[in-house]
Amino acid sequence: MILSEINSPNDLKNLSINELSLLAKDIREFLVKSLSETGGHLASNLGVVELTIALHKVYDSPTDKIIWDVGHQSYIHKILTGRSKAFNTLRKLDGLSGFPKSKESEHDPFDTGHSATAISVALGFCAARDITGKKYNVAAIVGDGSATGGLVFEGLNNAGRSNTDILVILNDNQMSIAKNVGAVSRHLNDIRTAPIYRGAKRDVHRILENIPGLGKPLDRWIEKLKDALKFMFVPGVLFEEMGFSYYGPIDGHNLKTLVRTLTKIKTFKGPVLLHVSTTKGKGYPPAESLPDSYHGVGPFDLHTGKPLAVAEEESYTDVFGKALVKIADENERVAAITAAMPDGTGLCAFKGKYPGRFFDVGIAESHAITFAAGLAKAGVIPVAAIYSSFLQRAYDQILHDVCIQNLHVILAIDRAGLVGPDGETHQGAFDLSYLCHMPNMTVLAPRNAAELEAMLAFAVEHKGPLAIRYPKADISKLLSDKSAAIEYGMPEPIAEGGDMAIISVGSMFEAAYFVFEGLGKKTALYNARFIKPINKKFVKGLLSYKHIFILEDNVKRGGYSEALMSELSDMNLEKTPYIHSFALPDKYIEQGTREELFKRYALDGPGILKKIKEIIMD
Repeated sequence: MILSEINSPNDLKNLSINELSLLAKDIREFLVKSLSETGGHLASNLGVVELTIALHKVYDSPTDKIIWDVGHQSYIHKILTGRSKAFNTLRKLDGLSGFPKSKESEHDPFDTGHSATAISVALGFCAARDITGKKYNVAAIVGDGSATGGLVFEGLNNAGRSNTDILVILNDNQMSIAKNVGAVSRHLNDIRTAPIYRGAKRDVHRILENIPGLGKPLDRWIEKLKDALKFMFVPGVLFEEMGFSYYGPIDGHNLKTLVRTLTKIKTFKGPVLLHVSTTKGKGYPPAESLPDSYHGVGPFDLHTGKPLAVAEEESYTDVFGKALVKIADENERVAAITAAMPDGTGLCAFKGKYPGRFFDVGIAESHAITFAAGLAKAGVIPVAAIYSSFLQRAYDQILHDVCIQNLHVILAIDRAGLVGPDGETHQGAFDLSYLCHMPNMTVLAPRNAAELEAMLAFAVEHKGPLAIRYPKADISKLLSDKSAAIEYGMPEPIAEGGDMAIISVGSMFEAAYFVFEGLGKKTALYNARFIKPINKKFVKGLLSYKHIFILEDNVKRGGYSEALMSELSDMNLEKTPYIHSFALPDKYIEQGTREELFKRYALDGPGILKKIKEIIMD
């Protein structure tokens, strides 16, 4: 097994193409077996085995910089850079990250996790190299799915006019997480299927170079002719016109072609774009046939590909998807928007039943929100379902395009709070902080399925921007048959009386109820429901309590507890209750299961109860 002999990229340098092919086979077997036990991003990594091997064969990491866009396809890169022995810890607490992480290895030059960033990052490395006079190569690997993101075009535009030496590799597998959509996807498909493409560009240049006797007066005519021929024969003209020398498409699974092409490109000057065609899930039939289902997987049966643990409980995502279809049945103005994640956000049923009211905009969250603003302005009620950490990318659009005009846009914020194994770049720990300070915005968080359904119905009737945030977790069954009617801005009282009160935000209700029972019956318990606004009548009612304990799965800064303290401060009271905040710390939270992370930061029921008992005994 050749893989057992690979401890660093240097070990690839003297391997023949046949040996590299055997290594690719070893890596696929290792990857499938390893991820069947740990879970992780499978299909995307199987698709870049040969490309990653070729990159490390030709380039000299860590001196040369290899920047992976998103980074969930960097597993082979990790294997080739000495981390294969740690793969049993992949995405686990204190284990190997599922994304590039510079503190983990010198071969990871930049931390990534969100899409469309690689070209801008790579251009930054190139500019720094040119300023400091250092010598190294820079390659950015970008998926065609990321090409739906505006940041890719901003990066291409600036890299193309920079004249610096930079390589952008377009890994074209016709997929992001779901099937790719839009004009860019169609353009790349034209390139892939153009029957006369492969030699056309070379032939055009050869013809023009060999026309004798043309002087300077005809230079402009030659350029026009060249452009005309390029538009006729070279589908890659989109990239050529942006300032790149375009090469491809080439077979991304042919090691001989990849190594030969990268070796040549390494000597070229200026911006170069290499178009590589790959198959997502390559080499493992279940992933190859259903690449979207095998994008991110839990542990699975190695032989059948079926998951080992079948979810029996409904998730908040499941409930949201079903509830939105029911609402759309009764209200034809309701539309749904996703950013390349119809399955992950629970919108597949909506897509199937109401395709004319369903919009997958690709990996383009900023566009999704401004598009929603346009829909709302024209009388449609758009529901944009986007993960919390990805919605951060549309901050300005929410603030500027939605909230200023007080438009009726509903944000269904999935993966709020702690997400788990994807780590720092994916934790939804900041949505309360970046939404609650926006004028006109209303923010809610449900504690169970019935409340999520009620909040969604409330949101459709509400006028103005409204966000509902919920976690990646099974629906809580606690008090699921008891739910008071929703009153704007008012919490739900579960129990009242005593000299202490617990206020729970959304999915923290289970921990709050554990604490409530642990403290006895002389404690009040409230389900916050509305994170913004906070009703002043409710705040005044809290003055009878000596201690108020607030539980939320958001960072403290900008969260519910700070908002409540601000309301109390504005009342200019001589005496106020002691406010105790149990929130996420002021740091980026690492990977691990939700349960492990809540326990680590003492935000699980037992951890909070222990701390509260210490407080009240002082």
